[in-house]
Amino acid sequence: MTKINFLKLKHFIPKQNNTINTCNNSVHCKRSIALLSNSYQRRDSVEVQAERKSNLFVPPSSPINENDLNKVQNFIDKTKKLFVLTGAGLSTESGIPDYRSEGVGLYARSNSRPMQYKTFLQSAERRRQYWARNFVGWMRYKSFVPNTSHMALSVWEKRGKIDWLATQNVDGLHLKAGSERVTELHGSLHRVNCLSCNNVTDRNIFQEKLLKLNPDFITKQGAMGPDGDTLLSEDEMKNFDVPECEVCGGILKPNIVFFGDNVEKTIVGYLMNQVEKADGILCAGSSLEVYSGYRFALAAKKWNKPIAIINIGPTRADHLATLKIEAKLGDILPELSV
Repeated sequence: MTKINFLKLKHFIPKQNNTINTCNNSVHCKRSIALLSNSYQRRDSVEVQAERKSNLFVPPSSPINENDLNKVQNFIDKTKKLFVLTGAGLSTESGIPDYRSEGVGLYARSNSRPMQYKTFLQSAERRRQYWARNFVGWMRYKSFVPNTSHMALSVWEKRGKIDWLATQNVDGLHLKAGSERVTELHGSLHRVNCLSCNNVTDRNIFQEKLLKLNPDFITKQGAMGPDGDTLLSEDEMKNFDVPECEVCGGILKPNIVFFGDNVEKTIVGYLMNQVEKADGILCAGSSLEVYSGYRFALAAKKWNKPIAIINIGPTRADHLATLKIEAKLGDILPELSV
């Protein structure tokens, strides 16, 4: 598989793929998805494979029935320029936990809460704790691989069905799956930014710097958080050292939108244009509780675009939906023909 250079990816307008396969053979589609998925499965760590197979972070749901599957297929068949918005529920089947899923999300499993942007800026101590947790969790987090739903969406794009995809996820799995027409709405954990000079560092290179500063930092791997960090005690983190920007000495932050921060206006504007151009909206695996994603459902409704939502549990936009299905994405998306 091609190695992804996360530093060279354009922020919200990636390189276009001018070669589009318009084949409508659903058997070939499923075979393509299976081959891609199996290739990544062979590279999976034993620990990640166990989490994937157990569906540890996927909330319970009823099996998809043929009637609901046909409804989604009919929705997809009627679209020629589909806009897709994906959320954490897409990546739970890869073994990455989310925040809000009933019974299995971070909020249900612990008292831990995500880092707030204001806290990160104002507290050197909290920044140190954040990077200690992220340092421990990174090697495991970066080993997660796309599941069959990521693969299916990649195939849909190559066949011309998806005009654009926006993801609220910061895991890079859409890009690993081969999707190109993608906006990482909340950024990517695969990059580290300086808040002063905007210098960008590859997260793997930053990991090496952290290791050099903390050669004796050894702690037991704790529970994985949604954004790649590991739950550690304050005592475990107290001696962790964090580097400054090597260019200007500024504060280093993961290239993600923390809670309490805002998505750049240029990105929002670009995606609004994509929604306006689309003839259908698919929201997959998101509760849409966060306004950064919900705003696109509101815009789609204003422009009279049909909206399909596939998510286990209620979403903030259910009242806007043309179609709402509660089921595992892996039971639906790979089964559809495009």
